[in-house]
Formats: sequence, C-alpha cells, structure tokens
Amino acid sequence: MRQALFYQKLDEKKVRCMLCNHRCVIPNNSVGLCGVRKNEEGVLYSLVYGKIAAQNLDPIEKKPLYHFLPGTWSYSIATVGCNFRCSFCQNFEISQYPHLYNAIIGKIVSPKEIVERALKENAKSISYTYTEPTIFFEFAYDCAKLASKHGIKNVFVSNGYMTKEAIDYISPYLHGINVDLKSFRDSFYRKLCKAKLQPVLDNLKYLKQKGIWVEITTLIIPGENDDPSELKDIAHFIKTELDENTPWHLSRFYPQYQMLDKDFTPIETLQKAYEIGKEAGLNYVYIGNVPGNPYENTYCPKCETLLIERRGLRALKVRLRSDGVCPVCGFIIAGVWS
Repeated sequence: MRQALFYQKLDEKKVRCMLCNHRCVIPNNSVGLCGVRKNEEGVLYSLVYGKIAAQNLDPIEKKPLYHFLPGTWSYSIATVGCNFRCSFCQNFEISQYPHLYNAIIGKIVSPKEIVERALKENAKSISYTYTEPTIFFEFAYDCAKLASKHGIKNVFVSNGYMTKEAIDYISPYLHGINVDLKSFRDSFYRKLCKAKLQPVLDNLKYLKQKGIWVEITTLIIPGENDDPSELKDIAHFIKTELDENTPWHLSRFYPQYQMLDKDFTPIETLQKAYEIGKEAGLNYVYIGNVPGNPYENTYCPKCETLLIERRGLRALKVRLRSDGVCPVCGFIIAGVWS
C-alpha cells in the first residue's frame, strides 16, 4: 500500500478523499466508492499502487487519440477499480473487480520498470487506460514524472471525474487526454454511472485551459443517449465551450456487462451523429468501432484532402506534415504531432 494523495482528516478517524468529485467521506477501516482507497486509522492508502492488472503495447489510435502522435505505439497500463459503476462498462472484468470479488489483484511493478518497458518497445507515450486512471493516481503520477524525463509523453483515458487539485498536480506531466462524455443528461450519469454530469463538463473546460490536448468520446447507446437533441447539445458544448478543433469520437456500442439487452448501435445512428457534429461546426468528428468506415480518417477541414488514413484503430498512412500542416493548402491541423 502507499499513502494516498489528496485527502483530509476528519473527526472519529474518518477521512474525506479529495481525488475525484465524489469526495467520499470514508469511515475507519472502509474504502471509498472506487473500492481501492482505504482508510486505516485516519490515514488514507492506495490499495493498487504498482499493482498492474493489465499492460499492453497499443497503437495510440486505440485510446482513441487521433490527433496525438498518429501511427505511434503507446505503452498502456491499468490497475483494477473505478470510481464509476457504468452498467455498460466495456472493461468491467478489471474496472469492477474490487466490487465483484472484494479483492485486489495485480502484478507488482515499479514506475522505473514501466518506463524501461516503454523505452524498450520504442513507445512514444504511456497511456493510463482500460480502467479509470484517477483511481491509481499516485502510481500514474510517479510513472508520468519519470517518463517525461525520458522524453515519453503521458496520456489519460478517463471519465473526467478527477478534482481540479488532481489536474493541477499532474498537469506538468500530462500531455493528452481522451475523456468519455457519456451523455449530456445528468439523469443518465446518475442512473447508469452512479455519478454526475457537471463535474465532467467543468473538467473538460479546465483541462483545455491547462493546455492539455483533449479529445472526447461518446459511446452511443440505443435508447439511452442517441436522441438527436442530446447529440446536438454535446456538439454545441464542444464547439462553444472548448473549440471547433476538439476531436469528437462517436463510438459504436456493443452489448456488455449489465446491458446485454441492447442492440449494437445502428450505423445510421452514428452517421446522423456525425452529421450533427459537422453541422455544429466541429472540424474533426470520427466514427469508431466500425472498421473501414470512411469517418475513421482525418480530412483537411479546408480542402478535404485525406491526411491520415486509418482502419481498425491503426494509422495506415500519414500525409500530414510533421508540423501539423496540410501539405496541399497549408491549413494548420490542431493536435500534438511531434
């Protein structure tokens, strides 16, 4: 175990965790909603520091990040646990493990070993992903700080529920983030994720202000968040509160975990969502989980030249200049390119 960052000591050996926006008040000998931060005699500990439950070498496009070092590899790690309880979770086997089995699993690995493995694999980044990286923040922070010293960038794939204090703490070493904006309705978040919408919206704006590269993913679930009016609200928020250059990934749902009664997202729904994003003025809208769809690719918003060709979460051809400029018309494509 490792003593946790971001908590306050309260009376009767209680503590208030300040890592995410649940801000759990945790009695002695209990854990927070994430299941991996435990109060022992008024001291909060991370139960998952260095206990890696998944590690793989992934294309950066899998995160998905389409405007962040395209065509490169990202060393990807996770522990068990999550501060959300999404009934449609695609990685529930590890994210919900502490709740399902009342146990913590993982192979003990040091930040030094993680960075050495990333260097050996010629990974240009380390992604803290698969589960919510906020819940293994202390380990992610130590890895990110060391990785930055070796010229490796760091990426969160997140639900966006961390506190501003946590963002401030890691921002010098966090270069990119994909945030799941799961819905634009607070009722969806409360019912299906056991969380709230507003902290995610606030954090998206704050991450942008901090200069961290932001991309957004919405998993479109039939009958839950696929109403055109809601999709228009998301597109409007991205355009007006972030900017038109923030990529929006529209991901196809497939039945998983506690939501096995839903159908796959119809392609027509994804196409309509794409059109809504473009009509709102977004420059970069993508359709995901549909290999071969033309909207996996990046096109120049000005001259429509195919700049980055993708298939199945891999970049096949990158025609963009190394400084992020369209070689045909000179339009600057927003992103992290080197």
